[in-house]
Amino acid sequence: MIVFGVALLAACTLIGVYLGDLLGIALGVKANVGGVGIAMILLIAARIWLDRRGKLSKGVKFGVEFWAGMYIPIVVAMAAQQNVVAALTGGPIVVIAAVGSLVLCFGAVALLSRFGGQGHAGPEAAHAGAVIEGEAGEIAPRREV
Repeated sequence: MIVFGVALLAACTLIGVYLGDLLGIALGVKANVGGVGIAMILLIAARIWLDRRGKLSKGVKFGVEFWAGMYIPIVVAMAAQQNVVAALTGGPIVVIAAVGSLVLCFGAVALLSRFGGQGHAGPEAAHAGAVIEGEAGEIAPRREV
């Protein structure tokens, strides 16, 4: 049932908002820190957990996928409420934190790409490339992992 997927999302949202508030208190900030992100991570984990146990019905899956698709617009709407001007006038620490996180992310991507090695593309990837090029033939047989 679709309602169960929405209920799963609601439970993950409540837990995520609660944990975000606790994280804000721990950091000394009077705000929710990452509650929506925590909620979405919980939703992804719950979906994978239910799927692996064979308890993810089509209705629940549809409800979860619908709201997961709404994630980006919701986050954009929440970000529109943030007062960026007040944050920037609060001092240079905001700019330092932004530049530092950007440099850290670039460094992490560089390290992961260097040590990740070259992946071997399986038959599914070869078939996907053929589909994109418009030269798709028969569907590649599915391998069980």
